[in-house]
Order: sequence, then structure tokens, then C-alpha cells
Amino acid sequence: MGRCTFSFPFLSKLTLLTVIVIVLLDVTVTVSGLPLYTNGRWIVNEDGKRVKLACVNWVSHLDTLVAEGLSHQPLDVISKGIKSKGFNCVRLTWPLVLVTNDSISSLTVRQSFKNLGLVQYINGILANNPSIIDLPLIKAYQEVVKSLGDNEAMVVLDNHVTQPGWCCSNSDGNGFFEDQFFDPDLWIMGLTKMATIFNGVTNVVGMSLRNELRGPKQNLNDWYRYMQKGAEAVHAANPNVLVILSGLNFDTNLAFLGNQPVKLSFNGKLVFEVHWYSFSDGEAWKSGNPNQVCGQVRGNMMTKSWFLLDQGWPLFVSEFGVDLRGTNVNDNRYLNCFMAVAAELDFDWALWTLVGSYYIRQGVIGMIEYYGLLNSDWTQLRNITFLQRISAIQLPFRGLSEAKPYKVIFHPLTGLCVLRKSQVDPLRLGPCSNSEGWEYTAQNTLSIKGTNLCLQAQQGEGMQAKLGITCSDPNSRWEMISDSKMHLSCNNNNGSGVCLDVDSNNIIVTNSCKCLSKDNTCDPACQWFKLVDTTSKSTSMLGFKESDISGNY
Repeated sequence: MGRCTFSFPFLSKLTLLTVIVIVLLDVTVTVSGLPLYTNGRWIVNEDGKRVKLACVNWVSHLDTLVAEGLSHQPLDVISKGIKSKGFNCVRLTWPLVLVTNDSISSLTVRQSFKNLGLVQYINGILANNPSIIDLPLIKAYQEVVKSLGDNEAMVVLDNHVTQPGWCCSNSDGNGFFEDQFFDPDLWIMGLTKMATIFNGVTNVVGMSLRNELRGPKQNLNDWYRYMQKGAEAVHAANPNVLVILSGLNFDTNLAFLGNQPVKLSFNGKLVFEVHWYSFSDGEAWKSGNPNQVCGQVRGNMMTKSWFLLDQGWPLFVSEFGVDLRGTNVNDNRYLNCFMAVAAELDFDWALWTLVGSYYIRQGVIGMIEYYGLLNSDWTQLRNITFLQRISAIQLPFRGLSEAKPYKVIFHPLTGLCVLRKSQVDPLRLGPCSNSEGWEYTAQNTLSIKGTNLCLQAQQGEGMQAKLGITCSDPNSRWEMISDSKMHLSCNNNNGSGVCLDVDSNNIIVTNSCKCLSKDNTCDPACQWFKLVDTTSKSTSMLGFKESDISGNY
């Protein structure tokens, strides 16, 4: 079925170099104009320009209480690498005891590793980061934040757990207020201390109050009671940071906010967060038809969280991710749907995770993280194609411009858009920054804005789609069909329906519509296209280097 495969699509070095140009309008990607505020559903800087959080999660809440990877690479190299890959911020995790238990927070990095019997990592830290080896743990954490700031990366401080360790289960004692390790008063004290420590640290732009609330003690009364108290405490200690509130059921449900809004004494700082993984819906992506699953999950997510965007609240998808080996069918199908929704809704997000391997996780020393952007020794990217693909959503499609948005035809499988060089050249996939502005009319035509040219299908399987000026005939009428609403279908002159598709050379063609329903062995991703609103006009380099293309970190 051509490009409809479970693995990540291959893209040449030339294509990778081409797609580093991304469109932006009324946005900023550098650490300037801070602190951040909210303006309706958008996060903005002090100049009122949109700042899209395109973050990566960096784990610092496990047993050692030290940011992962510092035995493999110098801190500055990791920070520079984050920025050079197009991420403008880091969601940096931390356990509550880091600031509430003096006997822990006063431990040095060396002592922490030694106490855990992880002496093999001490030499690595001495070689790569000697300046932190004898710092107290909280000071080492501050050095990580400083390094990110020195490299123009914003930071969201995420209180992940109370006790250091892997998260999460319903019975780990960290899940909800009044659990074994979740004393609300101690939590508020810890949030206050952390907010105070980083008051005046300009690149710390937000604080996520608690990761993935969960477990049998969940209830709305305590959620409103304590989350509002926590928000007020953080704002009182550090009025500069965005206050980010998570939902229930492992941060998958914020539906209750539709009935009862949060009441706070301050405005312009409140953001909500949600998590979305393939496994949030079990094995549905693998066992079901992707069109139907994507449509169903999208509807569920709209009810549970995405509706907040329509109500004028910023929504931060603070965790999403996939197995970057590209062999997990459930993850790969989910990612195609995620990319479409991320482009369409243009929300802020944070990828799980930067980490290629852990010092120790769940008792396993040196455990490899296959969701990690980096490989196990932190020297190279695990999957270059994935990084190229998400570059399409690292910068906004929309800003606060009052200009009427136009559309791009976005291809979620590749993260590219439909382009033309001229009326006679074939339409092909390329960087969305080079895309025409398309208009989708009430008559179901897709025309290039400001011209009389419209998208047309030709008769015959595998024929190239073309631009024409006869926009009233059946070859020019495109309907969004299937449960995913991502098949662009045309009933042409011979009465047969075809769908927009992509051939092996990235040229836009039409073929019989595939995988529309029932069949769970069929993957429709090559035929998925999303009409995405955009107001973007000017261009900016994303920041790849030639070394990135070869896979070096």
C-alpha cells in the first residue's frame, strides 16, 4: 500500500534540510518578552505576541534526584542540543521531597549516587559535569535550569511525585490528596518553596502543580479545594509564572470544568494540562480501524479536555510520545491522529521524553527509554525522521493576527503540506512554510487563494492530482469522508470515488479510497490529509545543524 506502513516514513537528507524552514507570524521562539501571560486560549509574552510552548520532558524525579544524562554529556551540550532541535522549552520534573526534606535536599550529587550504590555514574559526572558533583541536589537542579536559560530555553517546573521514583500507578501512594505520600499541606509548602527559589529566574515560565492525579481517593471537592489553594500559593510566591493545573484519571479528564470553573484571585496566568498517549485507549489503535478509532478518540478528548480551547483557556498537552523504534503499531497509528489534531488545534505541548536512558528506573540500572528522543548513551538521535516530522508542529500555525485565516493541506504521516512550484509542475509534499494559501468553499472546492486555480482529480488509478480552472465539475469537488474526516474524496466524471494520496516520490496522486471502515489490518495514513487553519506568513530557521541530519547529537 505504498507509504501506508507502520514504520516512520523515510525522508532523505535533502528533504530534512529543506523542511527546517518553518512559518511563523506574530510569534516568538526565543526567551524574550518574559514573563508569559495568557490571552484567551493563547500563551503570550509581555509584548502580546503568541509564544507556543514546544517542549520536551527532561526527567529529574527518579531515585537519584538528578537530571538524567549528566553522566553521559556535559550539561551545556544537552541544553544546546534541546534548543537546536527546535524545542523552546523543557518540562523539568521534580519530586516534592527535593524541597521539603532537608536530609535529602542537602545531599550532594556524589552522595546521592553513592547511597544508591550507583558509583559507576560518579566517574561519568566527574568527567562531563565536575562542577555539580559536590553540589547539594537542589543546587544541582538549579544549575540545570540555569544552563537551559543560558541557551534560551524556557522551563516549566513539574511536581511529578512526592517520593522519588517512577510514575505512575493507582496504588503508589502519590496519586491524590491524603494518599500515603501526598499530604496537601506539605505539598503546598513545597510548591511555595519551589516558586520562591525560582522567583526572578526569568526562563522559568510556568509551574505544573502536580502530575497525573489518580487513584481511589479522587474526588472533585478535594480537587477544587487543593488545586485552587496550590495555585494561589504559587502565584503569591512567584507571580511571574504560569500556573498549570492537571486533571483527573492520570490527567486525561478535565470535563468537570465545563460545569464548575476554577475560581482564583488572579487572571492571565492560568493554564490547564492534559496527557494523551496511545495506551490511554489500551490497544484500540491496533485492534480497531484507525479511521474509526481516531474519530472516536478525538470526540472523547474534545469532551474531556479540548473543549477548554473553545472556552478561551490555554491547554498544554504536557505529555505525549511514542516508541521511537517505529515498530509499535498502536503507537504509530495513534501518532498519525495526534499529528493531525496537534496541527488543527495548534495547542502547546511537551514530548515524552528527551531521556535516552536512566541511571536507575524501577530497580533496573541503565534502563533504556525507547520513547526517548536520544539514544541510550545520549550521543545521537534515536529517530531523525521523527524529529523532522514534529518540526511541523513546533511553531504555530496561528497567532493573534486579526487576518482571516487560510488553509494548508497538511499530511500528518510526514508532517508536510501540499505544495506547487508552478501550474504545470506536479503537486507534491513539502515544508508547510512553502504552502499556498488554500480556500475550502461551500461548494467543496479547494482553490488557491487569490487565483482561479482549484485542485482537480484525474481519471485513473495513481494519476497525479492537478490544478485547473474548471472548478464547477465533479473532478473539483472534494469531501472530507470517513470517521477521521481526513480522507479528501472526489467523485470524478466516470462516477468512481477516489481519494487524495501520495506516491513514493511525495507527488500528490489519487487512488481508490482505502481503509474507510471495519478493517483493522489496513492503515490509511498515506491518504490522511487535514485542512489546517493558519495565519502564518513570515519564515524563520528552526535551528537544525548539518550534524543533526547525520544523526549526531
